[in-house]
Amino acid sequence: MYGLIGRMIAAPGKREELLGILLAEIAPMPGCRSYVVARDPSHADALWITEAWTDKESHAASLALPSVQATIARAQPLIAGFDNRHETEPLGGIGV
Repeated sequence: MYGLIGRMIAAPGKREELLGILLAEIAPMPGCRSYVVARDPSHADALWITEAWTDKESHAASLALPSVQATIARAQPLIAGFDNRHETEPLGGIGV
């Protein structure tokens, strides 16, 4: 499996709006085993995104899906940046 854990920083004061976009209309993505978006309680503008995929290729292919492209387009103006990104190799658990 292939995993990603990343911290996304919203533009100041835009975290809740960005959160709404990232969670609205989540469509099935082939190969996606888990997709979790969470508030960072220690940073007022940060969100953690944790993903588990069957493989790295499935994740890469998801970025071309029309639903994902639409979400990226809507979210992009609210994203100030990313300050953490880690690739992982999920081994199991609930929802994977």
